[in-house]
Amino acid sequence: MSRAFTKEDDSLEAPIIPPRPALPPGSPNYVTPTGLEQLRAELVELEAERTIAEANRENDADRTRLLTVLNGRISALNARIASAKVVDPRGQPAKEVRFGATVTLVTKSGGKPGMKRQFTIVGVDEASVAEGKVAFVAPIARAVQGAKLGKTVTLRLGPKEEVVEVTNITYDVA
Repeated sequence: MSRAFTKEDDSLEAPIIPPRPALPPGSPNYVTPTGLEQLRAELVELEAERTIAEANRENDADRTRLLTVLNGRISALNARIASAKVVDPRGQPAKEVRFGATVTLVTKSGGKPGMKRQFTIVGVDEASVAEGKVAFVAPIARAVQGAKLGKTVTLRLGPKEEVVEVTNITYDVA
């Protein structure tokens, strides 16, 4: 029988531990209070998964592999929590775009005039395009940080430039 159709023993391969979202070297790990709560909730979930995995004695190779991945993820998450610098949005200037701001931009030129964009600037672990949350290290967040209400900002969207106006800034506290 050909070895091509037999299952290789892959238990010797090192498991891949998924990395946390990228945080540029030297960048502080800013998080909102909600973001820190989410990180802590994730830690509780991972620790519960680890407890279940430790109790499962059915397949030692799978158990060891799973525990290695879970321990690696827990370690990375603990490091992220330890380095977190909580920024309370209530302390930010109301008429200036800073960390924690929900910003509304209206296109003036270079794109579709009148088009609105709205997003909240959050920590890298909180970012979610589906929820309209953009990491503070993202190019669009960097471009608008420090802008005041009513100011125009030039965004570089690939090879194109777009001029947008900051029409609304809020700091929602969840």
